[in-house]
Amino acid sequence: MPESIWLRGDDERPRKPRLSRARIVEAAVALLDAEGVPGFSMRALAARLQAGTMSLYEYVTSKEDVLDLALDEVIGEVELREHPSWRDLLTAQLTQSRQVMRRHPWAPALTATRPLLGPNALARSERCYAALADAGLSGPELVAAVGTLSSYVNGFVAAENTWRTVVRTPPAETDLRERTARHLERHRPQLAELAQVRIDDFDAQFELGLTLILDGIQSRL
Repeated sequence: MPESIWLRGDDERPRKPRLSRARIVEAAVALLDAEGVPGFSMRALAARLQAGTMSLYEYVTSKEDVLDLALDEVIGEVELREHPSWRDLLTAQLTQSRQVMRRHPWAPALTATRPLLGPNALARSERCYAALADAGLSGPELVAAVGTLSSYVNGFVAAENTWRTVVRTPPAETDLRERTARHLERHRPQLAELAQVRIDDFDAQFELGLTLILDGIQSRL
């Protein structure tokens, strides 16, 4: 795992006024949205900024720094609002997390490969832990609950994003689901009845899955 920018001290090197770390991060997010992580490079980022590649290193140490900063930037799109209950807070925050990772399809993969220690990530993690702690969870149960919720959202969105890159239109999705359902009906009728592969409402499935997990957590309180 690459060293995280968040685990190093502040970088006090002199800055050239033409660029800023904020501009670099903004351009990095746009580049990642357009090309994904495989298409991201410091050279491509410099070209987007109309700057020399080496000039970026006046603001960051490496490409990994930029990815850390870009990821924390998009995590900051999840709003920090007050809610009447721990369930409402978690539902709102995790639903927004899914929306953010749908807008930035590269984010789920990065969250699985680096520590989320930026200020935006820490603020949102702290809210999740605090909400469940206030509700009555502690120790290993608290850690497991937060991990389960995080894994559910990241895994759901990663699968959803992959599906959307392969099945690009509603007619293509309907056709694939119908052919899959007929195949199961011929070869595994019980599975066909249980799996219901014709269900295509990702929003409803996400909400239902999240509700089931929250119900399980509530039963432990």
